[in-house]
Amino acid sequence: MNILNLTIWEATELIKRKEVSSVEITEQLITEINNKDKELHSYISVNPHAVEEAKEMDEKIAKGEDPGALAGIPVAVKDNICVKGMPTTCASKMLENFYSPYNATVIEKIKEEGAIVLGKTNMDEFAFGSSTENSIFGSTRNPFDLQRVPGGSSGGSAAAVSARLCFSALGSDSGGSVRQPAAFCGVVGLKPTYGRVSRYGLVATASSLDQIGFFTKDVRDAAIMMNVVSGQDEKDSTSVDIDVPDYTTFLDKDAKNLKIGIPDKDLVSDIDSRIKERVAESIEKLRDAGMTVKTIPLPHAEYGMAVYNILVSAESLSNLARFDGVKYGFRSEDYTELYQMYANTRGAGLGPEVKRRIMLGACMLSVDYYEPFYLKAKKIRTLIKKDFTEAFKEVDVIITPTTTELPFRFGEKSEPLKMYLSDIFTANVNLAGLPAVSIPAGFIDKLPVGLQIIAPHFREDRIIGMASFIERCLKGG
Repeated sequence: MNILNLTIWEATELIKRKEVSSVEITEQLITEINNKDKELHSYISVNPHAVEEAKEMDEKIAKGEDPGALAGIPVAVKDNICVKGMPTTCASKMLENFYSPYNATVIEKIKEEGAIVLGKTNMDEFAFGSSTENSIFGSTRNPFDLQRVPGGSSGGSAAAVSARLCFSALGSDSGGSVRQPAAFCGVVGLKPTYGRVSRYGLVATASSLDQIGFFTKDVRDAAIMMNVVSGQDEKDSTSVDIDVPDYTTFLDKDAKNLKIGIPDKDLVSDIDSRIKERVAESIEKLRDAGMTVKTIPLPHAEYGMAVYNILVSAESLSNLARFDGVKYGFRSEDYTELYQMYANTRGAGLGPEVKRRIMLGACMLSVDYYEPFYLKAKKIRTLIKKDFTEAFKEVDVIITPTTTELPFRFGEKSEPLKMYLSDIFTANVNLAGLPAVSIPAGFIDKLPVGLQIIAPHFREDRIIGMASFIERCLKGG
């Protein structure tokens, strides 16, 4: 038995029965990282205290104490989520030597349930990108084909789970940065409702869009992680005080009574026809299982990418203003006056994609462009939200492809606009603040395909139930 192929729910049972130890699993993972990650490059740093923390967990179990839902399970963390005493670099020169003085709330939650923080994963700098090519530490590679990208910006987390270099990994999702890499790497990637999971300790990209999510090997593990990370947090004013159900109770329920919605038109003309066919085949299997499938209009969805890019750039302009070399992070030594210090620090400390977003954000918020672009984008965002509200009066969940294409080769998306279009199926979900998951839907030319399930606000239970049902259908169970 290869321990590293086990899921969270399988491994925790073995740990609790003392058939395997947390130390054994953690040491084996670190060995695998040392051997495999030199070419994959999914990690930026490994926790030097991971084995020591695993030993403490084993001692706790030996004493008969409750080890928690994640009893000794090693979890990786995207490097824009703060872990006390560990680097939090955001894959940027600006924070290359920054060590967080506190834990993000989500880190406190997984630790309370017995998780071991294994290390910090690679990402696009400050979460700007769809390929994990924009990292000061170098690109992460796709475990299915090392010449292709793992997606982004949480590509390191997705690749680590896919390559069995951790059992689960935390990521962040502003416009698809959990779901798109999950599709590219053949794993489950869930983005909860905005406000369901605390964002305290997440380095902000776009505050009205960002949400911490996670990657797992299967849907049951996703339900376990939802149980652990969900809940209101007084440190985050955007988190919502709504009861958190036990999501594992929705796994084995018959989801046939749920009505499925599919958009009545394609959001983009150049979607890979093979992906479209594969998703259609999956939906046909659900019809055969007795489910009702209905086409639904989402009339403003086609404007989602334009709206998303305007808003994310405007909000990131504000969030990135703090990185100026004054309080923390990188500071250029090449200056003689204050303005020169600001300019040279940001010029040398930030990468090209980050600078592009800053300039676009400054343009959108300028006097000439605020009303015709930024204000109009805010209004269209409201219309997109209303479209989903109306759609969910007719159906329980909406299913779409996760991506328009298979994992692409490095350097293939040299034009920024082409890269931005990678999130065309996912960005509207963030604009509306909805929960969504990407689950594996088979392979094309030995490369994974993802299927996206979207639900109304705070109805992650529907997502878990439907994803579990589809998982069984696609496996023939």
